[in-house]
Amino acid sequence: MNKKMKILITGGAGYIGSLLVTELVNLKYEVTVIDNLIFSKTSLLHLQSKKNFKLIVGDVNDKKLFAKEIKNKDLIIPLAALVGAPLCDRFKKQTVETNLNSIKFLLKKIKPNQKIIFMNSNSGYGVGEKNKFCDENTSLNPISLYGRTKVQAEKEVMKFKNSICFRLATVFGYSYRMRTDVLVNNFVLTAVKKKKLELFEPKFRRNYIHVRDVVRAILFSIKNFKKMKSNIYNLGLSTANLTKEQLALRIKKRVKNLKITLKKGKDPDKRDYFVSNKKIEKMGFKPIYSIDAGIEEMTKVFKIKQDFYNNY
Repeated sequence: MNKKMKILITGGAGYIGSLLVTELVNLKYEVTVIDNLIFSKTSLLHLQSKKNFKLIVGDVNDKKLFAKEIKNKDLIIPLAALVGAPLCDRFKKQTVETNLNSIKFLLKKIKPNQKIIFMNSNSGYGVGEKNKFCDENTSLNPISLYGRTKVQAEKEVMKFKNSICFRLATVFGYSYRMRTDVLVNNFVLTAVKKKKLELFEPKFRRNYIHVRDVVRAILFSIKNFKKMKSNIYNLGLSTANLTKEQLALRIKKRVKNLKITLKKGKDPDKRDYFVSNKKIEKMGFKPIYSIDAGIEEMTKVFKIKQDFYNNY
């Protein structure tokens, strides 16, 4: 493996990016990050002394900047995106520009020998069939602008043969740039703060993955790029296909005196699916962080600090 591989990561100061960049820098890759630092100005400060790390405070929608940095990179990991339905609904034009049009621009500028690793979301599955797991061949039916832009971007990326796409389960766990809007983190924070959880649509199903396992999967795909390329992979914990009620009950084991209330009414987030992760597992990748370990981790974090800046 060439440790001097030159890697460009857009959105590298974000929830996944800040952990991924740290790992890649520690592994001696040459890492360049483009990030506008809107959500965190501190998540990459611990890397400023590293000679193989470069941070460019800028935006992927700055085409001149982006085009310049795409050149001479061996691998591009475009993480820059507006993430989550509420944020995307508030900034529709910016969502399309960042989540979709910047990917189209990248694909115009990239050369055939360069590589792309792209992150999509399980949210593209929308509402799954009740007794069926969604696999990579399942029809996509995104129900939010966020989901639609990511699905469209994935389709564009898959036209480029030297690429790998991951469809991420709902991510949880601690990162240098924390998010408390993602479901597990949000439920644990609410449980620690209020000692109660109110569940709408408690039977809605979801799959989960620890943010560090996402990073591990990306590192795995870099090492195994040749045999994995031109493919899409679901990335989640096969032991964590859970309903919201099942997740809440797991949290109750860690948070004493937690009261769970099942509420009538509709959840604006209509996503409801279980996901098969067999394809990536057959490649040889297995997550190592369980949902219970993540709940325990986040319980400890939120007992110490609760006032994380959020993007919703």
